[in-house]
Amino acid sequence: MTTAVIGTGNIGGTLGRAFARGGIPTVFGSRHPSDSIAEALAQADVVLLALPAGAVEDFLRTHGPALAGKLVIDAANNIGGAVANHAQLVSELAPEARYARAFNTLGWENFENPSFDGGPADLFYSGPAGDRDTLEAHITAVGLRPMYCGEDQHDTVDAVLRLWFALAIGQKHGRNLAFRTLTR
Repeated sequence: MTTAVIGTGNIGGTLGRAFARGGIPTVFGSRHPSDSIAEALAQADVVLLALPAGAVEDFLRTHGPALAGKLVIDAANNIGGAVANHAQLVSELAPEARYARAFNTLGWENFENPSFDGGPADLFYSGPAGDRDTLEAHITAVGLRPMYCGEDQHDTVDAVLRLWFALAIGQKHGRNLAFRTLTR
């Protein structure tokens, strides 16, 4: 199972390196000539979208057919949009892809250093039940604890994003803020 990370900025670069360290074969696709998007997609079973939100639609229009049969993990946030995720766009422009929402509720700093008080932070995600093992392998490769919200709970995951922004930015707690779910 190879993962193509599309976008090599703070989110994509940090996650791609973490996936590779965690034993997940990883290739990168970006605007840089040495990181061909088409070549990365051809090798991949899983595609992580770590693009600026404004670039997602163009990416899908260009590469949507190449995503057929692949799991697309949407880490891009359309901040300020009516909906932060790209589930509808993926459904329209890559209808043969499977969609998951993950890696969008924390700052990249928390992907680089996911441990808080000696334990992992939680990463909330949604996606097809049949892809949970794959998604959880990616989340644990980063060093986070997976918290499954359900199959079509992309808006629930995005609510965690809004909470993170309200606390980290709005209340000035800083970007090194994460969540941990407690159970008895």
